[in-house]
This record gives sequence, C-alpha cells and structure tokens, in this order.
Amino acid sequence: MLQPQTISPVPEQTVRVARAAFPKGNLYITMRDEIGTLYNDRDFETLFPTHGQPAFSPWRLVLICVMQFMEELSDRQAAEAVRSRIDWKYVLALELTDPGFDFSVLCEFRARLIAGGSEQQLLDTLLKQFKERGWLKARGKQRTDSTHVLASIRTLNRLESVGETLRAALNTLATVAADWLCSWVPQEWFDRYGHAVDEYRLPKGIAARKEYAQTIGCDGMHLLIAIYDDETTPQWLRQIPVVEILRQTWVHQYYMDNGQVCWREKADLPPAGNRFDSPYDPDARYGNKRSTTWTGYKVHITETCDVDEVHLITNVETTHAHLSDVEQTEPIHEALSAKALLPTEHIVDAGYVDGELLISSKVEHGVDLIGPVRPNTSWQAKISGGYDNSQFIVNWDAHTVTCPQGQTSTTWTPSDDKWGNAGINVKFSRPVCRVCNSRSLCTGSKTDSRFIRLRPQAEHQAIQSIRQQQQTAEWKQRYNRRAGVEGTISQGIRSFGLRRARYIGLAKARLQHIMTAVAIDLVRVVAWLRGIPHAKTRTSRFAALAPTGSFLREDSGSQAHLNHP
Repeated sequence: MLQPQTISPVPEQTVRVARAAFPKGNLYITMRDEIGTLYNDRDFETLFPTHGQPAFSPWRLVLICVMQFMEELSDRQAAEAVRSRIDWKYVLALELTDPGFDFSVLCEFRARLIAGGSEQQLLDTLLKQFKERGWLKARGKQRTDSTHVLASIRTLNRLESVGETLRAALNTLATVAADWLCSWVPQEWFDRYGHAVDEYRLPKGIAARKEYAQTIGCDGMHLLIAIYDDETTPQWLRQIPVVEILRQTWVHQYYMDNGQVCWREKADLPPAGNRFDSPYDPDARYGNKRSTTWTGYKVHITETCDVDEVHLITNVETTHAHLSDVEQTEPIHEALSAKALLPTEHIVDAGYVDGELLISSKVEHGVDLIGPVRPNTSWQAKISGGYDNSQFIVNWDAHTVTCPQGQTSTTWTPSDDKWGNAGINVKFSRPVCRVCNSRSLCTGSKTDSRFIRLRPQAEHQAIQSIRQQQQTAEWKQRYNRRAGVEGTISQGIRSFGLRRARYIGLAKARLQHIMTAVAIDLVRVVAWLRGIPHAKTRTSRFAALAPTGSFLREDSGSQAHLNHP
C-alpha cells in the first residue's frame, strides 16, 4: 500500500553533517540543492495496491535506482549506500539514523514499473522539469546513434544452444512436474543433461558433432511427444514458456524426414534474428553491424546538440539486435513529438536515412533529416564515365527518361518490388541500345536494352539532391555535429555499464537504458551548473601538425563529463 506524502526537506542534522563532510559539495548534494526533488509519490500511486503493508516512498526508490546506475552498484550495494552514506541520505532527505530497507525492495520496484508500463515516465518527468527550467527546448538540433548491448547470458553455438534448451526444459519440468517426468524419462538422460552443455564436453569432429546433434534432436522430440500426449500428460504443461521455446527451437534447428529427426544444414536455417540463441533469454537475438556481431539487443540514443546548451538525452529506444536502424527513425520522431521535443534538424548516420524518410520527416514532423544517403552501388557508378541513374534525365510529367546519348525510354511501369516498395520500371528500345557506341558504359547485357528502376518522384529528387549536397563543405560542417553522440555512447558504456544488460529480457533492458539516460542527464545538468564546458575531441600531437583544411574534423561538441560523485 502506498502512503503518498509531501516530499520533506532534508533534516537539519543531515544537512550539518553533509556540509561538514563535503564542504565543496558533491554530485548528489549539488543535485539536491540546485535541481531539488524530481519525482513525487503521486506519480506512481497506480503501481501500488490500496491496502496492505505500507510501501517505501517511490520517489526515493526512483532516485536510488538512478544513483545505482550512476555508480554501477548492485541492489545490495545500493541498499547499503542508503544505510551508510551521508550524501545519499542528503539527496533522499533521510535522517542519519534511518535504517534503510532490504535490497529486494529495488527488484520489486523495478518489476512494478515494468508491469505498470511506467518506465518511460521516469525520463519524461525529468525532461518536463528541465523544459520548465529552460534547460531543454524544442525545435533545436538533435542527433541519434545506436550501439549494441550484450545480453546477460552465456553466448552459445548451435550445438550448445539446442542442448541447453532441452536441459532448461527438463530442469523446469523437474521443478513443476517431477513425478510425471520420473515416470518415463530414460536413465541415460541424467548423464547427458545433468550438467551444463559446454563446448569442451562436446564431441570433436564434424561427423561426431552431427551425430550428437541428432541424438539431442531425437531426445527433444521424445520429450515434446510426451508433453503433447493428451492421455498421459496434463495440458497445463504445454503452457510453460520454456516448453514453447523448446518446440520453436526444434522447428528452427531440425526437420522431419520419413519420421526421422534431422539436423538442419546452415543454409536451411531461418534468419538469425528469428531464432532463439539461448533458452534463458528468448528476447536476445543475434545481431551484426559492419564487423561486429553479438547476441542481445540494440539501443538508440537521441540527444540535443545545440551549441552553448546542455546536451540532454531526450529519447531512448531499445530493440532486438537484428532490427535495422532505419526502422527506428519514425518511432523516434513519434516519441519526440509526443513529448513536444521535436528538433528542427535531426542529425543521423546513413543507417537511419532513406528516400521515404527524407520526405515524411519534413512533411509530417517538420524535421530536416540530416544524414548521408548511401552511394549508388551500381557497377556503372564505379567506372569512369559510367552511365549510372544520375546521368539520365527524368521527365516526370511526360513519364519519359532520356539517356546520356539523347535516346528516350519506351516504357514507364509503376510497380512494387518484392519488399513492397513503390517504384517505376523504365526500359529503352532494344534495337536502339544494341547499336549504341556507349553500350559498354550503360548495360552489361549483350542482347537486352538498358533497364532502370526509379523511386517515386519526391524520393528520387530528394536522394539526388542530398547526394550532391553532401559533397559540399557546408553540408559536411552541418553533419560534423553528429560525431558528438559517439561520446555520449562512450560515456554510457564506460561509466554506466550500457554495453551489457544487467537483467534478462527486452522489457528489463529497456528499463535499464531509460534509467541510464536519466542518470546521464542528471550528471550533465550538474556539470553544466558547475560551469564544466563540453568535452572536446582529442587530437594527437601528430594530427595537430596537419595544415588547416586537412582531414581533421571540427570539435564534435560531445558532453561526456566525469560521472562519479
């Protein structure tokens, strides 16, 4: 039961001792003095029942969780800090003699936040107060980038994964239906699945490993058949989550051939993003970004980047690892719109940009999406004098295209591609193309005419325009400000543990990232109030010798301050 209360001032004795212990103040004391209380118990009253044991004050629990992320403390360490540290008692307005609480309260509170869907409220409430104080303004400049997050699980190869999935299912069934399991389970299973399935215990050699995979597949199918036997098995066993994970994993990794369970070849596997890599975190997915591969999640961080203003994180999106960056651009704009924090310029890398988004961001949200358009990858664009699409003149009203040799297209056919993207197919006359002297610069076909696929007019023109603009010094100078978000990601990784998920599951990872964003914003506001300037991009002594106008980029405007109190 929650007992809402007015947030009390800091007790006098706590003030005196804190001032004596920290005569120049520290992060938490400055945070309390300059920012005050950020949350109210009323903000969380829907998370608690109306009757029962009184709950620990929610506004204090939020701050404790945030400070826990500031210092990368475990629940036990955070609870001990509440009991023993003067600066923590000061910011929480507690008496020096306050005994604190059991560490399990923090885990329970996080579970309440997730169950009540209140995670986003932590960041939004903070941003609302910052707006009221004039530290955060809409219609400025913001930038976004993403980074990978490792799941809090052991990374498994395929053989380990299927073995651990079957072992996890057996352990769960041994807990909830021990008598049923013991009534039929083969004796050799105790030796095979009684311990963790580790690589060093697995057979060596391709043939032996494939045979072992077949054995695990047959055992898993034996278990699934027993679970789905209506005559001998209670139906509620099928509702256990790990049983469904086992079933789906066997669909992904095995197939039936004349009643025989067979191990799938790599080429026959479903996409990596659709498979479970571990039964202990079914939300974790395999992801890759350029040369980096991982199992876990991806986090997208958006922050303000106006010159001479505090740089604050305004939005955090946590997704499965395999989802592309471009799929998050529109959700980010919608989230910022809901907070009335849309920027005028949104600076992103190429992964967040496509032709449709360049148009929709401006039309629907009034946002200029500043980011490089991917280059033309056709072979014509890679050779000297090649006739790539940009060399053709499009008459959108007449529905014709003119090639560099002055020939006009013969067909104009709007159609969707296999992914559902709208476009226009354009072809030229075959007899004319066959006798063209520049055929080797235009098409690789020996018999067919040139074929071009155009995007819809607005997208085509936007992409061609950006490709020209991004070659100019003015555009490059505008885009330079994106680099600062890399400092924010580095700050999150090095000082707040952003790289690794502390908890299991996408929902808990999302809560972790939101609390991390709140922690970074508080650290940055305190640093801003103390007059600490934005960090500058470090330049090596050798690079500093480069003449003006060389490769060195401008200061990115990162605000990655020291973080610990």
